[in-house]
Amino acid sequence: MAGRGSRRPRRGDGPRLRRRGRLERHSLGWVCARDGGVLVGFVDVAWDGGAHAFVLDTVVAERCRGGGVGTSLVRLAAEVSRAAGCQWLHVDFEERLRAFYVDACGFRTTAAGLIAL
Repeated sequence: MAGRGSRRPRRGDGPRLRRRGRLERHSLGWVCARDGGVLVGFVDVAWDGGAHAFVLDTVVAERCRGGGVGTSLVRLAAEVSRAAGCQWLHVDFEERLRAFYVDACGFRTTAAGLIAL
């Protein structure tokens, strides 16, 4: 029997439900900024289910850049991560974004490894 607010699985649901399950396991959520109801900024916060959270896809509308929207989004992402019990917030970024992430948001640089796949 399907519970309230749910429905019985249908043929073809498999891949969609698997994606949803992965999203629910690995996402702490999205932090959004709006100006008069219009989305002007966005950060996705992923996690490993334990001590580590990850800032992904930080985006701010061009007209809103330089006004603190991005730093506020990252600050809120840190608060969400801390509230979930995470001890570390990670971010990978291109060199051109160093001033934003390191200087404005307070990330410190660390040694890390990367393999191109």
